[in-house]
Amino acid sequence: MKIVLDAMGGDNAPAINITGAIDALKSFDKLGHLFLVGDEEILKTECAKQGLNLNDSRVSIVHAPEVIGMAEPGAKSVRKKKQSSISMGMDMVKEGTADAFVSAGNTGAAVAAATLKLRTLKGVDRAGIASPLPNEHGICNILDAGANPESKPEHLVAYAIMGTAYAKYVLGVKDPKIGLMSNGSEDEKGTTFTKGTFKLLEATPGINFIGNVEGHDLFETQLDIVLCDGFVGNIVLKSVEATAKAVSKWLKTEIKETPLRMAGAVLAQGAFKALKAKSSYETYGGSPLLGVNGVVIIAHGSSTGLAVKNAIRVAVETVAHKINPRIEEAMAALREEAVL
Repeated sequence: MKIVLDAMGGDNAPAINITGAIDALKSFDKLGHLFLVGDEEILKTECAKQGLNLNDSRVSIVHAPEVIGMAEPGAKSVRKKKQSSISMGMDMVKEGTADAFVSAGNTGAAVAAATLKLRTLKGVDRAGIASPLPNEHGICNILDAGANPESKPEHLVAYAIMGTAYAKYVLGVKDPKIGLMSNGSEDEKGTTFTKGTFKLLEATPGINFIGNVEGHDLFETQLDIVLCDGFVGNIVLKSVEATAKAVSKWLKTEIKETPLRMAGAVLAQGAFKALKAKSSYETYGGSPLLGVNGVVIIAHGSSTGLAVKNAIRVAVETVAHKINPRIEEAMAALREEAVL
């Protein structure tokens, strides 16, 4: 299995990418080769600094002299910077040189490059990002978390099909539960968009659609996929992340207020560490871009080495479970039912 890592992607690149690469090579036996795409001299210097042996047959550098910055416009930058780490890395997947692409860089550019170069799978009009959130019952994935801000109801039907396939075959969920994000659980609640989507989902075979869900259901209800357009999904995801950080900061401040609280915190250290691991995006690593003709994993822009390592793990698992043929089979079955 061959994975491409955008070694120049992320707020703290390339250091965190090299750290993640070292840990991934040690941890994942199925990882046959890891391509580090980026400025060769910069990467050689960082590899030497961190002790990554470039004579190892499982790793190599692919020189990409250009970088797409985090604030640059996605599609325009992909077309303009053909020798960027994102563009060249995606070309390697397109050509079959690699099985998957992982990036903590510019999300818009990664989505644009994947759509332009890999194209979408047959029957899929728009790709969507499935981002995991910890839930009382396991993991709940928001789909779409930002790839497609302006969706149509039929796009969310495709997300339901793709999300079901991903949860079933990659995450191992027997009968994935699908919910539609709305402002109330009642069937009649929502906007014209969500009401139209609800009707289509009700008539879609092959999915376990449980109806409308609200924000609190993301954490309290047994759900595997929550559907929404990328605009709403991205706002929800970033709001949840910010809330988690704020609560952590407030808790630390309150604990330091008295010696008794600090003593209690020492005793509860194990619980705090477990909670941090469960709630941190580092644990989950990256989010698959479902619907493109290749495996693309989008990692958080502020990823650490641990997050990059786990993003590579997600890529390995997604490739191993052959998710795209599963999605194509499900979309073909849907077309036969003439739902779309």
